[in-house]
Amino acid sequence: MGKPKEDYMDKKRILVIDDEAGFTRMLQLNLEQTNRYEVCVVNWPEDAFRAACKFKPDLVLLDILMPEMVGGDVLAAFEADPVLKETPVVFLTAAVQKHQVEEHAGFICDHPCLAKPASLEQIVACIESNWVKRRDTSPFRLNMLPRDPGYEK
Repeated sequence: MGKPKEDYMDKKRILVIDDEAGFTRMLQLNLEQTNRYEVCVVNWPEDAFRAACKFKPDLVLLDILMPEMVGGDVLAAFEADPVLKETPVVFLTAAVQKHQVEEHAGFICDHPCLAKPASLEQIVACIESNWVKRRDTSPFRLNMLPRDPGYEK
């Protein structure tokens, strides 16, 4: 028997973009074992935008130094998209050292950042503190209902 629907629906959708396949595989397994996250992994940064559009993540963990396309370019593509620009992005990278992140109050380039190596507990805490509930994107809006003929503003 499958997991209850409400259990699946409550999971946060995390997109991990990092060229290190071993790292992403382990991170995905560890995050999914908490039973709090559904994780999609992208190891080729040039595939990240398409994957994000399809997966609709609640939060993105993004490496900075990757071949072919750096994390800043991936982030720029997300920020240029009307839907993805609302998605929180956390840099998870070896491009900075822990003391550099600490010196900038946990932010690098105006985004939350974790320096690798980071423990699962640190990553989960960062996800939880930076996750923002996605806005309702359903086409139904209350103001679309027909007005009562006797209604006056």
